[in-house]
Amino acid sequence: MKVSTQKSFLQFHRFLIFLALVQIANASLGDRSPEFEQCLTQCNAEQCNISKPISLPLPMQVTGWTCMDICKYDCMHAITDRNIERDTAILQYYGKWPFWRFGGIQEPASVAFSLFNLWSHLEGVRKIREHVAKTHPMRSYYLWGAYMSINAWIWSSVFHTRDLPATEKLDYFSAALAILYALYYTAIRLFHIYPQPERLRLTAAPDSTSRPRRSITHKVWSYLCSLIFLGHIIYLTLLPRFDYTYNMAFNLTLGLSHNALWLVYSLPAGFSLIQRFPSKPKNYHPPFVYKASIFVGLTTAATALELFDFPPWGRVIDAHALWHLSTVPLSLWWYDFLIEDASDSSWKGQRG
Repeated sequence: MKVSTQKSFLQFHRFLIFLALVQIANASLGDRSPEFEQCLTQCNAEQCNISKPISLPLPMQVTGWTCMDICKYDCMHAITDRNIERDTAILQYYGKWPFWRFGGIQEPASVAFSLFNLWSHLEGVRKIREHVAKTHPMRSYYLWGAYMSINAWIWSSVFHTRDLPATEKLDYFSAALAILYALYYTAIRLFHIYPQPERLRLTAAPDSTSRPRRSITHKVWSYLCSLIFLGHIIYLTLLPRFDYTYNMAFNLTLGLSHNALWLVYSLPAGFSLIQRFPSKPKNYHPPFVYKASIFVGLTTAATALELFDFPPWGRVIDAHALWHLSTVPLSLWWYDFLIEDASDSSWKGQRG
């Protein structure tokens, strides 16, 4: 890929960060409208503040719905129906578009697509275990990266099932951990700071039972990433209100850094800035290297889909749900790339 094209990816990422900050700054108008507040007050008085409140179906009880939640849901859709009839703008309520629920599930499409992503990372675990040698220095990092993603998509499906303060934080914190860990192992891979086996005497073979030695750089990088994540969690937890602007900027910055490193990896042989593979010169450029830049381009496009929001089709599928759907094939493709990279002949003699 040409250097000018790669620079355009970086510029587009900065533009996405700007869009994200502008988008978050726009508060939801629906739940603050007089029409909604009046509907909510009336519903609460007629159905909740009575001697015998309405009985909720079992799926809604299990997922934590309350009588007041039902009022919010009914008022939201009643006003949305009128807005559609009047051909006026569909509004967001409490930061979300009006979705038809399925049982107790608030956003069925996002839940389904989150589960698809969960499957794609389980498949990634299977592929790594099957195709990457146990002695490969990056194998454990790729597996842990997959586990972090699996955890993130579990909480994504829980959050989209029921949007509560606890499920929201677990979703956001898990996503941040998965993105940060991807950046963590990317730096370890590209700068070759994975643990190295202890070098014994020149005449002796390395002891297969000895534990690889971690360099000072590896330790510092590990501690730094741990402190970054801990600080991120503490900051968002101690605030009186969740800082959505900061959280989005934090995740986009991590994603930008991750993608920038893989763009450096995919530079043409004549512009190589790093030694891509151990025991090979900087200009060593296997045919599959360019795939990293394609992945960066596709993930950037997927992120744009997330940020260019629109009202849900049929009150079921919105841009956020489509973003979840788009990452399923990208995840599968990324694991194939990591396996291809780990299978290069230059890794022979390296072990973790």
